[in-house]
Amino acid sequence: MSSDGLRIPDFYKLSVRERVRAVHERGVLTPDDFRSLSTGRHTLDLSSADRMVENVVGVMGLPLALGMNLVVNDKQYIVPMVVEEPSVVAGLSSACKLVKNSGGFRATSTDPILIGQIQIVDLPEIEAAKRAISERKYEIINLANSFHPNMVARGGGARDLELFVHRLPSRGKPMLVIHLLVDTRDAMGANLVNGMCEGVSPLIESITGGEVFLRIISNLTDRALVRASCTIPVNALAGRGYTGEQARDGIVVAADFAAVDPYRAATHNKGVMNGIDPLAIATGNDWRAIEAGAHAYACRSGRYTSLTDWRTDDEGNLCGSIEIPIKVGIVGAPLESNPTVALNLRLLSVESATELAEVMAAVGLAQNFAAIRALATEGIQKGHMTLHARSVVTAAGAAEDDFEEVLDRVVRSGVIKVWKAREIINELKRERRRTNGPHPKRSTDSELGVGFGKVVILGEHAVVYGRHAIGAPIPLTIKALIEDCDEGIHLMIPRWSVEYQLAANPKDRRSFERPAGVVLDKLGLTGRSMRIEVFPDVPRGMGLGGSAAMAVAIVRALDKHFELGLSDEDVNALAFESEKIAHGSPSGLDNTIASYGKPVVYRPGETPLVEPLNITEPIRAVIGMTGCEGLTAKTVRRVREAWLKDRKLYERIFDQIDALTLRGVQAIQDNDVELLGELMNVCHGMLNALQVSTPELEQLVETARHNGALGAKLTGGGGGGSIIAICDGDTEPVANAIRAAGFQAMPFNLGAEPNGS
Repeated sequence: MSSDGLRIPDFYKLSVRERVRAVHERGVLTPDDFRSLSTGRHTLDLSSADRMVENVVGVMGLPLALGMNLVVNDKQYIVPMVVEEPSVVAGLSSACKLVKNSGGFRATSTDPILIGQIQIVDLPEIEAAKRAISERKYEIINLANSFHPNMVARGGGARDLELFVHRLPSRGKPMLVIHLLVDTRDAMGANLVNGMCEGVSPLIESITGGEVFLRIISNLTDRALVRASCTIPVNALAGRGYTGEQARDGIVVAADFAAVDPYRAATHNKGVMNGIDPLAIATGNDWRAIEAGAHAYACRSGRYTSLTDWRTDDEGNLCGSIEIPIKVGIVGAPLESNPTVALNLRLLSVESATELAEVMAAVGLAQNFAAIRALATEGIQKGHMTLHARSVVTAAGAAEDDFEEVLDRVVRSGVIKVWKAREIINELKRERRRTNGPHPKRSTDSELGVGFGKVVILGEHAVVYGRHAIGAPIPLTIKALIEDCDEGIHLMIPRWSVEYQLAANPKDRRSFERPAGVVLDKLGLTGRSMRIEVFPDVPRGMGLGGSAAMAVAIVRALDKHFELGLSDEDVNALAFESEKIAHGSPSGLDNTIASYGKPVVYRPGETPLVEPLNITEPIRAVIGMTGCEGLTAKTVRRVREAWLKDRKLYERIFDQIDALTLRGVQAIQDNDVELLGELMNVCHGMLNALQVSTPELEQLVETARHNGALGAKLTGGGGGGSIIAICDGDTEPVANAIRAAGFQAMPFNLGAEPNGS
């Protein structure tokens, strides 16, 4: 498939459910595979596991992730990887993106030849045995092929014999070793080759007069070699505070170290196998055999050395290459016994075992590049601090409810150690005992900037076209902290595993850098070095104003750190500029609530109408979250395209939503919750007519209404995200029903003061 067809922007930012859906939408997953991944039915069941190995007592899970952006021989791949080590998948995807922009990887391979070894001892005369075997070579090969005619029919089979003489150390006598070279085509072929060796052994004994002892495959598959290479222009290596030349030269020096020092080469080659092994496991191949062959091949000169080479060509480009033995398969019972393996092979879409081997070699080279580039520039640990921190917090045994809080505090401490995480876990327990609260918040920190999450009670989408909307803050915030650093502007969001350096030149910024970049540009801070750490409670893409809350939090943190003296109006205006970059045509409602943290009636314009909404009695409400990220820019664009086609129709719909909103203002002021609920129900129907709802949102709305909600509707941009439901009394029946349906629920009181500490 073309590189454009498989491009999924910001794939790492999506939820698991959204990633599965995005891959399915690009035709990579079949409908059955999509359902299997979505429901978890793809995993190995206990009865199947019991048939695979002995003494089974359970099934152990490992993460299945996708490496993105890999292009080999002008074909793009999505790479399934089974791996538990943080940073491997992120490093691969980043490296592949850089190489893709430079033309991708080129790879070649020899025929998929396996070596079967036949050991012959107690020979009366070695040289006579060698001559006899050579004279009757084709008789032996034909006999071997007679055992597997189907393999021969597919173009494979025994190809040749090789003879070697070694001295047996224990006996002091020579032995003869025959290598039976077998092309196994798309099969892994170990059992096939072992069977051939067994089958020809009686004939070999009769020819040589010796005794055949071992008959077994070799895992040093150096007749099945794969070579991959890439060329990266030096200017593409610039970044992270380094020039392209500095990064290139650092990579070459690091590679030279591995070429001459076996201690360094062992770790260097482990980085190569960090890419190859997860793909081998995902495709059901014997990763242990691949590892053994690779390390043996690294010793072929008599000294252990690097499997890759990095050098500078005459034009100053960085050139990388790898040569490695890889013998894998894509057919056969061992692969078909695990349903996830079959799914992964369909997802990878390779047509032969040699193509899979070429992909593996390119993945190994890419992973090696990612590792030594990080070492040569910012360092492995620094470059992947947030990913490493997540593993540390997991190892420390943080409870699910405390995980994100512990993660934030560990990253802020700068001590990414298990003992530190455990210390923070104990601190949280002590805080909980002192406050008698289930979820202690971080203590107030005067350096933190805070932005508030929000719900839209009535009026979303219509508000973009000059109508009124009612919005209110929720008890979820995003906080930000600014710290000085040595060089560059670094943004870190530990909870989302986001970590990148902001490009100083606006033209060089990627799409996700631009919202924060415009704020720094307008404040004249682009030339300052800093680390921006963000601690979000507002979930991503759930229609709860997360992007606006983040913008406000960052602006307020910048204001505090650099003592800019910004007013609330200044903060709101800067956040609005950020929102325009993020969403294209925002109304300004989200950033207004994120800035002021108060319920408002809002109408956009040259001078927006912002009226405080007095909610005299808190309204019992529940937020239901689908877990499917909604892209506000996408739904806003969809509505705009429809409006452009038929303005008269859509203006009438917006007028009707506006009338509902104004009646809703009166209902709130009269504390008429029942009427407000009815207005919300009608408004949801209109939003559905605008085609911004989804099946998940509809299920949530119906679940809430059927379990006692007075009204329920989507909130925010739609296309995923969340709903808001209001209740006359107890919210638990609604919240529990939403959770029972497999979604997340958060009861809260509309009109209560949000906690911004």
